Amino acid sequence: MSTIRKKNEGKILKAASQVFASEGYAATKTIDIAKLAGVPKANVYYYFGNKETLYSAVLETIIEPLLSATHPIETIDNPAIALTEYIKTKLIISRDYPYASKVFANEIMRGSPLLSPEIRQRLMNQSTFLLNKFTQWIDAGQMDNVSPHHLLFMIWSSTQTYADFSWQINAVMGKTSLAASDYDDAAHLISQLVLKGCNVRSCDSSTTPAAV
Repeated sequence: MSTIRKKNEGKILKAASQVFASEGYAATKTIDIAKLAGVPKANVYYYFGNKETLYSAVLETIIEPLLSATHPIETIDNPAIALTEYIKTKLIISRDYPYASKVFANEIMRGSPLLSPEIRQRLMNQSTFLLNKFTQWIDAGQMDNVSPHHLLFMIWSSTQTYADFSWQINAVMGKTSLAASDYDDAAHLISQLVLKGCNVRSCDSSTTPAAV
């Protein structure tokens, strides 16, 4: 029964991510999620209770990967490698969670009214950690004296746009969806721009990334 439950919850979450992303929270109807998931409407309520709980569950599917994305920054001392791996990780999240990413972006643009205080604090703690790490590298002479805040915002925008503005990106590239090689190209270019733009210096004493 646990396998069946996990399968049904997964189908509902996947469908909910898509509907919430396209319609927004207020306009989303539970029946539309059920139809897309191919399950009775009663199953949505059985597994998630109500629309708000389901919406929160969709947000959690993207928030946990986002919170884990800083692992390279936490475990790799070399700023050139750490930043490159962080950018790669952020792009993988945009590739693997495109609809949930849109839901998260819409929630933030609304002022995050349905994000729990705990999640807000965890996201803020993560941002503070990244800003402090950038400042540490600047103070150590491992990168130029750039604005840590605007560096963080630039990385966010340049990686999350591949999910949040996927329709526009696909249209410009003449594709229905991006290939893995497209994300590799994006990671390479964004990393180059960040490393060269900030004049990031490698640290020879730690050129081997920790296990991710």
